[in-house]
Amino acid sequence: MERVRLEQVDKVEILTLQDNYIDLLDSGGSPVIARAMPVKDMRIGNSIVAEHGFSALVTVTSGALSRTMLFDFGFSEWGVGHNMDALGVDPGTIEVCALSHGHMDHFGGMFQVAKNLKKGISLVLHPAAFRQPRYIKLSEDLRIYFPELNREDVEKAGFEIIETKEPKPLLDGQVLFLGEVPRKTDFEKGLPYGFYEEDGKELWDAIEDDTALVINLKSKGLVILTGCAHSGVINTVYHAKEVTGVNKVHAVMGGFHLSGPQFEPIIQPTIDAMKEIGPDYVIPTHCTGRPATLAMEQQMSAEFLLNMSGTKMTFA
Repeated sequence: MERVRLEQVDKVEILTLQDNYIDLLDSGGSPVIARAMPVKDMRIGNSIVAEHGFSALVTVTSGALSRTMLFDFGFSEWGVGHNMDALGVDPGTIEVCALSHGHMDHFGGMFQVAKNLKKGISLVLHPAAFRQPRYIKLSEDLRIYFPELNREDVEKAGFEIIETKEPKPLLDGQVLFLGEVPRKTDFEKGLPYGFYEEDGKELWDAIEDDTALVINLKSKGLVILTGCAHSGVINTVYHAKEVTGVNKVHAVMGGFHLSGPQFEPIIQPTIDAMKEIGPDYVIPTHCTGRPATLAMEQQMSAEFLLNMSGTKMTFA
């Protein structure tokens, strides 16, 4: 595989605009962590919303120059927009957007957020993000369908769509959209009950559109931010290292999709592999699930950081 040169940056800030969890009394207790405050104009009343979804504002700084992008849009139509207002985020600073994959809990707030973004802003995604119909198949007679992401609606919202299966540098090479992640581990097998239809045929949905952002932090290593890691968080980290040629991993953050009975058997292999990778920080979010998050906190206590809606993680 041809490597992509990723520019080194001095600082990475990841402000979570939506995650599944919120505790406004938790102060963080780490120099990396800044929690959202429930105080506005010296009064308690600033609510931060948590939902089953994910969205993050990613800012990279080199020297005196900072660049900002948006990764995912959360679940509900209004949740991320509400949190942007509550957190004082200026949408005008966002230069590019990226979508991890075409599931509702990552694109649901797209059209509301788009109203405040620059018109013609690029939205980078894998072409399979527009795959439809997608559904969860519980039995031959019972299917639960995912809401559909339509190309026409995205264009009407003012985005310039950039489709790629391959890694794509963003912000002049300071952030990498990782693209399609190869499956190499023997335990990360994807969503067993996810399917879609194409040309009248039912096919298993590998959700190959699900991807990550990768940043190269000077003297520290890679910061990897996943969507749901449907290809496997370990596969994602392996691919990020291979594509960039950077072996050291500073932080792995995002949804690791280890929730539910189908995935709980791979919690331990995932933790074992993560320990072998040896990141300085591991930050499970969104779809990782409580059992997996708890196990990571117990087994990787020195590396574990608890994320929530409104939290800013700063790596420098």
